[in-house]
Amino acid sequence: MFKKRENVADIEEGNLFSPKFDQNGLITVIATDYKTGEVLMQGFMNDESLKKTIETKEAHYWSRSRKEIWHKGETSGFVQKVVELRIDDDQDSIWMSVNIGKGSSCHVGYKSCFYRSVPLGDIKNSEKIKMEFKEKKKKFDPEVVYKGKPNPTKI
Repeated sequence: MFKKRENVADIEEGNLFSPKFDQNGLITVIATDYKTGEVLMQGFMNDESLKKTIETKEAHYWSRSRKEIWHKGETSGFVQKVVELRIDDDQDSIWMSVNIGKGSSCHVGYKSCFYRSVPLGDIKNSEKIKMEFKEKKKKFDPEVVYKGKPNPTKI
């Protein structure tokens, strides 16, 4: 679907898009808030979801648990509108700057999926590391938004 990867010079210094998908056909994507730079989420895309994202200017991801493409915000209403899409030097990971308005990117209800902080320093007991909630208030109630709809993730 995208340009075939032929040589390192073209991949690292060329101007043609040649994303490198892993053995499962996926590429890692980080989405950040276009205004603040805050990391909102990490996900995966396959070639089809990446193409849809580019064409629609709205984020589409590959769900590894459900084995299907999902349009971010289709159920919650908090669509990620892509402001800019960048690829790293060896074209094996993507960074998207997105606009979520006053919405959320986390299916748990917080603005960011990275709503907890892990303390740094000496570890006395790795089974009892307590995280700190950096986001105190959810943007929506997942029980209400996803009631009767497929769970966005499966554990």
